[in-house]
Amino acid sequence: MNPPISQLSDHFLLPEARLLFHPERRQEVEEHPLIGLVRFGPYSRNLLQAVLDPIRIAIIAPFGGLKFVKGLLTELHQRHRPSERRAYLTEYPGFTSIFRVGLEIASDTAIFEFPQAFDEALNNAKAPYVTLAEGLSRAISVVEAHRHEFDIIAIYLPHRWQAGFYSSEIDGFDLHDYLKATMATRGIPTQIITDNALTYKCRCSVAWRLSIALYCKAGGVPWKMASADPETAFIGLSYAMREQQSKGSRFVTCCSQVFDSEGSGLEFVAFETDDVHVERDNPFLSRNEMRRVMSRSLGLYQRRHGGRIPQRVVVHKSTQFKSDEIEGCFDAFRGSLAIDLIQVQQDVGWRGVLIHAPSDPNKTKGAPDGYPVHRGTSLQLDGRTMLLWTQGNAPTAVGGKDFYKEGKGIPTPLMLRRYAGHGSWEPHCQAILGLTKMNWNNDGLYDRLPVTLAYAQVLARVIKRMPTLNPQTYQFRYFM
Repeated sequence: MNPPISQLSDHFLLPEARLLFHPERRQEVEEHPLIGLVRFGPYSRNLLQAVLDPIRIAIIAPFGGLKFVKGLLTELHQRHRPSERRAYLTEYPGFTSIFRVGLEIASDTAIFEFPQAFDEALNNAKAPYVTLAEGLSRAISVVEAHRHEFDIIAIYLPHRWQAGFYSSEIDGFDLHDYLKATMATRGIPTQIITDNALTYKCRCSVAWRLSIALYCKAGGVPWKMASADPETAFIGLSYAMREQQSKGSRFVTCCSQVFDSEGSGLEFVAFETDDVHVERDNPFLSRNEMRRVMSRSLGLYQRRHGGRIPQRVVVHKSTQFKSDEIEGCFDAFRGSLAIDLIQVQQDVGWRGVLIHAPSDPNKTKGAPDGYPVHRGTSLQLDGRTMLLWTQGNAPTAVGGKDFYKEGKGIPTPLMLRRYAGHGSWEPHCQAILGLTKMNWNNDGLYDRLPVTLAYAQVLARVIKRMPTLNPQTYQFRYFM
């Protein structure tokens, strides 16, 4: 008997994604990223192109701020116990103990401390963001002259400089994005330090976040996805608008970032195009432009995989796929056996509540659980649409106890809509669940968005600050 037309299909629960911490020993897996690092060390410790030992940190600091940055970096060699998120956060044993490489402050020639007069000049400036941006550019040039003496520049931006952090005068100037764009063109990884990192009460949390970020910016790989089809490539696509007075508005397609089956995507391609049409402020590519960006993405994958073409390509983007974009993808991926085009939508009206069946057989109404639905809960709405909860209770990752990262509120699912491809939804949902754990720029168990889109949105925002966009590949570590 067919179910009533108003009845939804049964939901299913996916297991928590596991992470891999060794390129060969497949048994070195763990659901919890921090526990995995403590137990096994980082994934890249046994790769041929390992991180240089030690990692050397150059410093740019305001007047009187150098000692605070040095103190923060010294803290990374100490042990710290968590004073928050105790259900999740594990003890921090020290940088070298975790990553198996050293961390040290670069020589004095790679350290720059602003004179006291700069604070006065910034306070009196009519356009503080210009004064601060120019001052930092000069400081960076001084340090860059000693590029062979450091691997990363730590830039301390104190709260007293906040007048220069933003401006609405030129396309919403943002100092963070300006610095990342500037340093990407120079090929220098940066770590921005704020007062919050110096004063935050839980030093264990600060140490975990900062140490993982520094290791990745030095070229390290902390973990990868453990269970994935080795013949699958994932591509994240996002757009950003760049305003130009002489030519009107153009769109920067950023990125096509390519991830292999293990969720590793360290490079991306970006280019400018005006061959788009816009609907409700959302740009959509023409068939030729979509073929071009996907072809370059495929070339990036082949370059990293010995010329091999993936048997399956999965493309994620936050807006729908128009017919021209679909055709452009198929034009580019003729050699692949399977192509899946999936829209990942955040803003949906659905909610889910976990309700337990009544213990009394005479009652029909169950009682709601004290925690949200489990992370990995999936519900198919129709043949092309699926709901996936990437936020929710994740007890298996923390030893069986209830754990909801967000702490409060009812989590909203992602809506997945498939515009090309066929077969079971389960592997797609499992892959997305794993990709939500591949953001190496924090210490959390997961993000709401898969890294295919989370990274693409960051890149799109920063890329439009670059004065010129060269036809080359970029490493994401410069934008973290």
